[in-house]
Amino acid sequence: MERRSFLKASMVAALISVSAYASSAQAQDKTFTIALVPGLTTDAFYITMRKGAEAAAKAVGAELVFQGAPDFNPVTQVPVLDAIIAKKPDAILIAPTDKDQLIQPLKKAHDAGIPVITVDTFIGDGIYQTGAGDAEFPLSYIASDNVLGGAIAARALAKAVGEKGKVYVSNVKPGISTTDQREQGFKDEMAANHPGIEVLESQFNDNDANKAASQLQAVFARNSDLVGVFGANLFSALGAANGVQQAGQTGNIKVVAFDAPTSIVDNINSGLVDVAIAQHPAEIGYFGVMSAYAHLTGNSIPTAIGTGFTIIDKANVADPDVAKYIYSD
Repeated sequence: MERRSFLKASMVAALISVSAYASSAQAQDKTFTIALVPGLTTDAFYITMRKGAEAAAKAVGAELVFQGAPDFNPVTQVPVLDAIIAKKPDAILIAPTDKDQLIQPLKKAHDAGIPVITVDTFIGDGIYQTGAGDAEFPLSYIASDNVLGGAIAARALAKAVGEKGKVYVSNVKPGISTTDQREQGFKDEMAANHPGIEVLESQFNDNDANKAASQLQAVFARNSDLVGVFGANLFSALGAANGVQQAGQTGNIKVVAFDAPTSIVDNINSGLVDVAIAQHPAEIGYFGVMSAYAHLTGNSIPTAIGTGFTIIDKANVADPDVAKYIYSD
């Protein structure tokens, strides 16, 4: 799987902020409306992203519209997107719930002259503004480098299990850009640098934590020497962790979770989860709005902006410099 070349957010922060403010004089009579369509509205990750977007909108005097579906599903997201397009905002930020099924719905926005920026997830291969293919029209992709995030998770899990034993990935379903990449990054890192680790077949849980718990117990029943699991998103991780607990294997089967809602503190302190990989969703929302504003005021923006990660475990979960990356609820 091809890796995107991200410009780090820290490198483009000044560029976007300065260029946006430099053009504010010419746009002072115009209040731009920027719509943010999350993957779902109830997840702490997207709530935190919204707060970052709101901070940026306030800074540049834009109006932010936040509207999404209650579940991560293209069937429910597309009608929300259609309603947003009908309102004709000046720009759309969106976390597409499927990299293929959202291409044509977003093409409607593009054809209507509404700039599109994808945040967190992408359409097509996520490589934009190339002039090739039918999914390269968004201006930018702003997100964590999820291949790298998967690799970080692999290193953390390999260390936790002593560099040997059987592990597997608990994932949502194929076709979601972010979790596909996290799984790929995890597997590539294990294959390249951790020869003592055997990666078993991935389990797909359809974002159902109860199903993830049952799958963990089934994998353990077939592999009594299972030593670890990587949850490629929060529901996968917590479901698998519950399965570990139900199997009476807490401490024996290590759990690495992707994402860090407030509940992760208790999960880490209790030993239910060993390591959490926190993304920085507030930065994603902030740079999404600032990028949209910069474009709307006549400035160029990077086609890819990458935000960072923070690794959280029992040793640092109480550190204020780490705890600030735990998501809002």
